[in-house]
Amino acid sequence: MLSLLKTAAVGVIAFTATLASAEVRLQGSGATFPNPIYQRWVTEYQKLHPDVKIDYQSIGSGGGIKGITEKTVDFAGSDAPMSKSEMEKTGAPVIHIPTVAGAVVLAYNLPGIRGDLNLSGPVVAEIFMGKITKWNDPKIASLNSGVQLPDQPIVPVYRTDGSGTSYVFTNYLATQSEEFKTTVGMGKQVKWPIGQGGKGSEGVAAGVQQSVGSIGYIEMNYAEANHIKFALMQNKSGAFVKASPASVSAAGAGAVSQMGDSLAVNIWDQPGADAYPIAAFTYIIVYKNLDNIKEPEKAKALVEFLRWAVTDGEKLATEMTYAPLAESVGAKAVAAVDGLTHNGSAVK
Repeated sequence: MLSLLKTAAVGVIAFTATLASAEVRLQGSGATFPNPIYQRWVTEYQKLHPDVKIDYQSIGSGGGIKGITEKTVDFAGSDAPMSKSEMEKTGAPVIHIPTVAGAVVLAYNLPGIRGDLNLSGPVVAEIFMGKITKWNDPKIASLNSGVQLPDQPIVPVYRTDGSGTSYVFTNYLATQSEEFKTTVGMGKQVKWPIGQGGKGSEGVAAGVQQSVGSIGYIEMNYAEANHIKFALMQNKSGAFVKASPASVSAAGAGAVSQMGDSLAVNIWDQPGADAYPIAAFTYIIVYKNLDNIKEPEKAKALVEFLRWAVTDGEKLATEMTYAPLAESVGAKAVAAVDGLTHNGSAVK
């Protein structure tokens, strides 16, 4: 009997070891903006593939780019495409696979204003440069016919930390104002000439909610989740558009023809009556040839996860207040995933 028990125990240990060795583990890190949907994707995908364990660490776009450059992660998340100098440091071609799109919205605190507030890019640029200082300024009034705007000082609220949100917002404003481009500039972190700062979307939202007359930029999904009012923005076609998954997807569709080999593309200030103007893709960045991953089974697992994410995973985007990829963009993303190789050969 003792011999049988020992044999059974050895069998259990061997079976457990086989299961453990059969598990494939993928490591990713990067952007915080898509973290909620990436975590949902991981949960849903692992239900279908319990042998694949995926860990995504939300550490910011810069951290993700550092990780993929140093080859300490299998994939990176970034709201901002890698710069030319960043891509040169990788030593091999990378692909930016768009996953979902999001919007930066202008949250405001103006008690007594009913209905929607309309703003334009040039006006917002002047507000954040300190050139428009009152809510009843003629330039704001001209966009809001029939609205009684208060003689209230404007308090701009901005991000103090480096972020993809600031990158998108400042790059958009640079397309609207040459003066903004040359004085404030564009980047994940800039020196604002006026206003008050807050860390993260939480800090900006708190600043807006606590200060009457304030205006700040935050992600659409954060504003929706916290029931914060935000303005309609005038787009390139002259229409005032509210940020929504549909209007952000429209902006992405307008940029598909501009995608190069790396797939990175700016989707702010796109043409189209339905396009929201302050929109951007967020990306998963991988090497075109997955040689940073030694094991073929890991490369295969990553490709299969990415293909699922940009197809079935997209169905979860709208319910989480992200914009799903437009059909034309989704087709590009799938083609990019299918074109990934490992050791010079197609991943099978």
